[in-house]
Amino acid sequence: MEITDLTPAELRVWRAFPRGEAVDFRDPAHEDAAGGADWGPERTVRASVLRYLLVNCPREDGEIPSLALAGARVTGMLDLQYATVDQPVRLRHCHFDEPPRLYGGRLRELNLSESVLPGLVAHAVTVDGVLRLTRCRFLGRVRLGGAQISGSLYMESATFGDPDISQPVLQLNQAVIGADLWAPGLRAEGPVRLNGAKITGSVSLSEARLSNPGQCAVDAETLAVEGDLLFRKADVQGWVGLRGSRITGRLDLSYTRLSNPSGTALRASSATISELWLRKSPPLEGTLNLRRSQLEVLFVDPAVTPPQVLLNGLVYTTLTPHEPAARRLPMLERDRDGYVPHAYEQLTAAYRRIGDDDAARVVQLAKQRRHRRTLPWYARLWGLVQDATVGYGFRPLRAAGWLLSLLTVGSTAYALDHPRALKASEAPDFHPVFYTLDLLLPVISFGQEAAFAPDGWRQVLSYVLVITGWILATAVLAGVTRTVSRP
Repeated sequence: MEITDLTPAELRVWRAFPRGEAVDFRDPAHEDAAGGADWGPERTVRASVLRYLLVNCPREDGEIPSLALAGARVTGMLDLQYATVDQPVRLRHCHFDEPPRLYGGRLRELNLSESVLPGLVAHAVTVDGVLRLTRCRFLGRVRLGGAQISGSLYMESATFGDPDISQPVLQLNQAVIGADLWAPGLRAEGPVRLNGAKITGSVSLSEARLSNPGQCAVDAETLAVEGDLLFRKADVQGWVGLRGSRITGRLDLSYTRLSNPSGTALRASSATISELWLRKSPPLEGTLNLRRSQLEVLFVDPAVTPPQVLLNGLVYTTLTPHEPAARRLPMLERDRDGYVPHAYEQLTAAYRRIGDDDAARVVQLAKQRRHRRTLPWYARLWGLVQDATVGYGFRPLRAAGWLLSLLTVGSTAYALDHPRALKASEAPDFHPVFYTLDLLLPVISFGQEAAFAPDGWRQVLSYVLVITGWILATAVLAGVTRTVSRP
């Protein structure tokens, strides 16, 4: 390329590059790059000129070259496929007519902040420093799949959209980021894909607005984050997928609205997460799927849980904040898989770890009642007897209440009308209380039942007491066995 072929605007950039000087065409400095299509030749630079500078790198003695351009209209395709660029590239507040192509390239640093681009093709790009897309507006797909970024990726308040939203508007699948992925306030109209990405630092999508109603909003299957994944105060329409993800720090969904009424709102099955926070948010609109996940801390506000959940195989160590069992149990009742014993055992264990044995017993009682609904009618009938008499062994004082009630009825009835003695000369003195106890207690005998024979209604009452005593004793034995055998 000859210097005589350059326009005045390009000549200015050409001369500034070897000295590392910045060129700013903006007037005023706060103008919007969205109107860049109307910028004239006085601030238009061909992409081929930029490519020539970056690839051939003209130098001046004692100077460090770099491309620092602001407020320019870049025409043509900036094609740096497989190129190695050792100089920092800063193309801020620029308007690109065509998507830059960086496939397989190697760059020291790239800054496209506040620029407007029809897309970006940068599969497998390597950036040895920082990649900045802060407040960029992308009108087409951004492809960063397999990118290797040694520093951070900044996308604060960046906007992504594509007329064909069936395809991901932002692809970061299999990307490796050596520091943070920092994107608070990100806006995306269409799917965002992070499958298999590895982030050494933290991820921030706080205050993001992600929209793909009824479809995938964020697909982050097998995502690995060494720090926190912050999703605070976000608004997501569509489902968020974190199946098989590994988050060493906190997955924070506080104050976030997740909406996918026709399906799953949060799909975090088979994930390993240190802390999951679902708090201070409107109820999830859609199913919450935590099947087979492992959590150290589950921080969930009962008011946030949706009408349908999937909890089979979920393991957690701590459940917070501490709530009465009555506020936690409805979530288990909403499990779409039906009766899931494991979910009740996990909740019981969480209460026992903090010493709340009363709440643990309430959960176990609820588990038995829920299990009863899955049994055939005759087993349900026996379950009702156990529930009414001793609360499946978790309400032992009920047995004493039944015993005292029946003892009072029998003692009063037989005190008012004594049964006749079988052998008057050998019979002991009649005691209505001990006679009733003889009828009620199947094992213990006070010698009263064998000495006296009731008749009429008193005989019917004795049958009732005997049968009730056996049922009560059997229920107590079953309940005690269950209570003793539980961990």
